[in-house]
Parts: sequence; C-alpha cells; structure tokens
Amino acid sequence: MGDMRPIRNIVILTGAGVSAESGIDTFRSAGGLWEQHRVEDVATPEGFARDPELVLRFYDMRRAAIQTKAPNAAHEALGRLDAAWPGELLIVTQNVDDLHERGGARRLLHMHGEHLLAWCTSCDMRSPWTGPLIERPACPACDTRALRPDVVWFGEVPYHMDAINGALREADLFVSIGTSGAVYPAAGFVRSARALGARTLELNLEAGKGASWFHESRLGPATELVPAWVEEVLASR
Repeated sequence: MGDMRPIRNIVILTGAGVSAESGIDTFRSAGGLWEQHRVEDVATPEGFARDPELVLRFYDMRRAAIQTKAPNAAHEALGRLDAAWPGELLIVTQNVDDLHERGGARRLLHMHGEHLLAWCTSCDMRSPWTGPLIERPACPACDTRALRPDVVWFGEVPYHMDAINGALREADLFVSIGTSGAVYPAAGFVRSARALGARTLELNLEAGKGASWFHESRLGPATELVPAWVEEVLASR
C-alpha cells in the first residue's frame, strides 16, 4: 500500500457488499426499494408507527433468512485478522446480520443494530431474538408487549458513535469494505480518518461515492479482495 507510517491500529468499516456473496440482499437498489418495499415504509420510525404489522413481518422474514445463510471467505478472513492482529483493531459494521461473528470476528461493533436482538421500547432491554415478533410477544425482562427490531432506522442515531470516533482518532489504517459511501455518518469516516493521518483503503465491487478520499481503491468481489488483503497485512507484521 505504498509508503506509510507503521500500521498498528486498524479500523475496518464493512457494508452490505461483504454479506452480498452470502446471499443477503444489499439495502439499496437502483429504484430505492428494499425487497419491493419503499425504504420509508419499512426502515423509519414513521413507517413503524403507521403500519407496525408490515414492518414486523418484513423484519421477521429477514431475521429468518439470515439464519439460513453462512459466512463467506471475506467474513472468515476478517475473523482471522481479528484473531492474529497484535495491535488495536475494530470492525465497524453497518450490517445487521451476524455473519461477522460466525466468521470469527470478536472486536466488532454493529452501528446499525442487529437482526438477532429485540429491543423493548418500554424497559429499554435488548434481548437475543431468533423467532418472529409479529405476534407481539412479551419482553423477557419486563413482560410488556413493546418489542421491536433492534435495528437503527433512518432518522435514528447509530449506535456506538463515541467508541467508533475514538478508534478513528487512533487509527493508522482505515479500510472500507463493500459499502456505497452513501449513508452518513459512516460515509464520513474515511474523511475523518484521513484528516487525522491514517492511510485509507477501499475494497469494493465498484468505487463508492467517497472514492476520492481513499489513498487506494481495489475493486472486485469481497470474497477475493478481502482474503488477499488480510494475507498481505498479516505477512507484513
């Protein structure tokens, strides 16, 4: 990746392109639809207030679907990097599936929530959840029927922002994998990292909207690019 200061602290941002090759649909299509639904109908607080049955059914289907998928070579490579890298490392994912965990990643934050958690809007407890929510089951903690998907919708504040910004401040290398660069605040991470002196690398099927902020872009499938990059990084230790 050219001349650079020694790499010790790495921050990796992952998006839908990492999970696409596991058969999980990317969020944004050209028509602004997500599995034939308008994003405004299924991924906003207003949509949930207007038609909770639609939203719960939609997420029940996706929660069931991700449990049938398997991590791919990109997830597994990042798991190997996490296990072997001696410096600081943080994987920040915009994905709400659990494929990073199943691929071996441990130093991981889900900034947009997780399909396999349910959030009680009454007592604020998050509970592991693999089944449906459409029947309005009771919260395991407070017994109130106020569970919703623990997924950050448009108009809501992403999770873990203080920890993410802290890691970006210390990063020697920022890597963006499989993300469009269209959704903020994640789309601004490369600019922040570069301004603070980090090297920046994009691994993507096609250049994202923030491509000009990366020192280097490598284009191709995540299952090819990520394992090759991980091997390169581990060999350079």
